[in-house]
Order: sequence, then structure tokens, then C-alpha cells
Amino acid sequence: MWLNIILLLAVLSIVTMVIAENRHPVRTLAWIVVLVCLPGVGLVLYFFFGRDNRGKRLISDDDLSRLKKMTEEQNSASICRKLPPDDEDMMKLLWRTNRAYPMTGNDIRIYTDFDSMFTDLLSDLESARSHIHFEFFKIEDDPIGRKIEDVLVRKAGEGLEVRLQYDDAANLSRKRFFRRMEAGGVQVQPFIKVEIPFLSSNTNYRNHRKVVVIDGRVGYLGGMNIAERYSTGIRGGKWRDTHMRVCGPAVSELQTSFLTDWQFSSKQLLVSRAYYPGIPPCGGVTMQIATSGPMDEWRVIMQGIVRMISSSSEYIYIQSPYLIPTDSVLMALRNAALAGVDVRVMIPYRGDKGITVPLASRSYVREVLDAGVKVYFWKSGYLHSKAIVSDDRVSTVGSTNMDVRSYEQDFEINAFIYDRAAALELKAAFLEDQKLCWQADPQTWPHRPLRVRFAESLARLLSPLL
Repeated sequence: MWLNIILLLAVLSIVTMVIAENRHPVRTLAWIVVLVCLPGVGLVLYFFFGRDNRGKRLISDDDLSRLKKMTEEQNSASICRKLPPDDEDMMKLLWRTNRAYPMTGNDIRIYTDFDSMFTDLLSDLESARSHIHFEFFKIEDDPIGRKIEDVLVRKAGEGLEVRLQYDDAANLSRKRFFRRMEAGGVQVQPFIKVEIPFLSSNTNYRNHRKVVVIDGRVGYLGGMNIAERYSTGIRGGKWRDTHMRVCGPAVSELQTSFLTDWQFSSKQLLVSRAYYPGIPPCGGVTMQIATSGPMDEWRVIMQGIVRMISSSSEYIYIQSPYLIPTDSVLMALRNAALAGVDVRVMIPYRGDKGITVPLASRSYVREVLDAGVKVYFWKSGYLHSKAIVSDDRVSTVGSTNMDVRSYEQDFEINAFIYDRAAALELKAAFLEDQKLCWQADPQTWPHRPLRVRFAESLARLLSPLL
């Protein structure tokens, strides 16, 4: 009886909290139904997936200001003060929601295959002279991962500061691999450490970022992890991804992202001009580095993408491993297509692991097809690219998938690029990839077998947890 009373009080208190949070009414009602009808299961689900942590902070405002001040002091001349009219709204949005500086004078290199990126990355790591900051969602203990291990341990042995950060939940089976690097002098830090059975509500969150900073002057970000399959492919086909190398003042913003994560996971704030060298302009690209996460006040990258979609006038081409959009993204896609914009979305038909996510993605296809969005399915191998380009003018490359998890539950990073040459390069890559896809037919898609459509709808119910 006492257990039932305690359970009842717990459910009533959680229901009160859910109502007081003023979420979307549909979500609020859904949680109330689960908690009341399945109180035991509902409490567990709410603990891991339902809590709103936007009142928390990854880093305090004071500590973030200290890091941002390094960019202001060392690279002030490269901060874009007079915003170009065509991009002013987007730049202001990312500044006000994320304090993302629009940085001029950058040189970028875009990669659409892993081998060329990895060759340049190894070369840059070998050239490091003061420090290496290395953060990936996944770093596998395979031939590719062991090449990274070798160079990081060797550089640490030469006296460089070498820091490595990884998402703990995504690398649970590779503890020995990271201990080897730690024994070799690399400072290793898991992000949101998973300690079963002492799990916390933060365990559901993932640090999905891929960030490398070398000597504060060269940086990398994008969709690629450190794993052999990115080079060899999957199911007999290529692994298609997009990554980017950055030289110039914007690297200081990549540095801030890494050091923010490091402070959260290690409780060590590293503020030094050694990590923020003054970098003279080395190219003509203007860009903003935007980060987002479940503890942020705003859904920064999602809001930036919605702005890109809604402000496009001619075309917007999107590549993503998943199509599980939030309501605002889905509405923006449909509105743009209905307004006559050429909206194209490219996703894989099959997943890299499991069937639930691709089924959930396909459940949204009819909704966008009905509005005039063109959907292309990658035929062989796997499409893991997270790239968007619009109107030969603005583009974004980063770690963010077009799904609820990336927008609301994961720590992500994207570069928003205001450069015609970069936009044309990404547009050309999309059109070339289109040759390796098949297009969903708006006439036949709704008439596929009922069992297939029902399986997709069933998978969609799990989309907030995927």
C-alpha cells in the first residue's frame, strides 16, 4: 500500500511539473496519458526522455564570456561588423541565439569522401607544434582509429598538449582503446560518462559533434566519424559524407566549442591566449560556427535551418541520413515547396544499422511529396552527409541530422557559410549524387502495400527517442 501511495504521489508531482512547463499541448497530453496509464514505465521514460533541461547550462555565462573574449581580443578585425543585407537576418539570428560571431577572411576545403579528408587530417596533426584538440562522436578501434591513436600518442610524447574527447555512450565497447591513449600521454575525457547502474537523465543526450583544432589555426568539422567503414564503404557501396577543413579566424570559434565541452566534462576551464592565436585573413569566406544542445535556451541550429528554408527563393537542396523533422522544419519545407521553391531532400532508403530509423524517415515522405518537395533515395552504400545549400548563396555543413534527436537532444555543431563558391561546390556535389539516387514518385508512393506503410507509421511513434 505504501509503495502504491509513493508511486501515486510521484506520478501526480511529475504530471504537475509537465503541465507547469507549458510545452506543446499534444506533448503534454501524451506524457500525462503515459504517466497515468503506465505509471511505472512512464516514470522511467520521463526520467530518461521527458525532462526539459533548458534551464541548465553546458557552461556558465561568465565562463563562456571569458572564452568569447579571446576571440574578440585576438581576432577582432575579422569579426564582421557591417552585415551584408542578403545575410543580415541569418547572422543576427545566430548571434542573438548563440553568440556566434560572423567571421571573415577564412579559407575552407570541402570533402565529400573520407580518404581525402583523412589524408589532410593526418598531415595537419603531424604538423602540430603546440596543441591538438580532438573531439568525435565515435572513434573506433580499427585500422583508421589506430592511425589516430599513433599520431596523438606520438605528439603527446613530443610535449604537445593533446586532448581527446568522445561521447561515452557511443563508445562503451572501446574503453581499453582510450586507456591506451591515456597511458601514452593523451588527456582523454568522456562526455556524459555512463556508469551503469548509476544512470542519470543526461544519459540520453549525445555529444554528436566532430571538431578538431590544431594549434588554434586549423580546424575540422562535419559529419564524418573516425571509423574504417567511412573509407571502405558499406554493403558493397560507398559511404557518402561531407566534412570541412577551416583555416582562418573562424577556427577560434571551433576552439570555443571544444573548450566549452571540455569544461563541462572535465570541470577544467582552459582560458589562454595560447589557444587563440591572432590569425590573419587567409581567404575570402565569411562564416559562423553555431552550436546547439539540449541545455540551450534556443534550438539554435534548427532555427538557423528553418530560416534558411523559409528565406530561400529559388532552391534549397538538403542531404541528411534521416528525415524525422520537427513540426517547424516540416512546415518550413512544405511552405517553401508550395511557394514554388525547388526543394529537394536526399536521404538513404536503408539505414546503416537497424530498420527503425529509415522506416520512421519514410513515414514523412508523403507529407512533403504532397507539398511538392522532391525526395531522392540513395541506392547503394550509405548517405551520411549533413549538408544544405540554398540559392547559390548560403550553405551549412556540420554534424546535425534532420531529425528530432539532433535538433533537441544532441550536442551539435554546424558552420553556416556565406560564400557563393562554397554554395556552388555543394550544389554541384548534390546534383552529382542525385545520379546515384532514385526519386520517390508522388503518384505511386501513397499506394505502396498497407503493411509497409503501417510499419513506417509504427516506427514514427518512436521518432522522438531515435
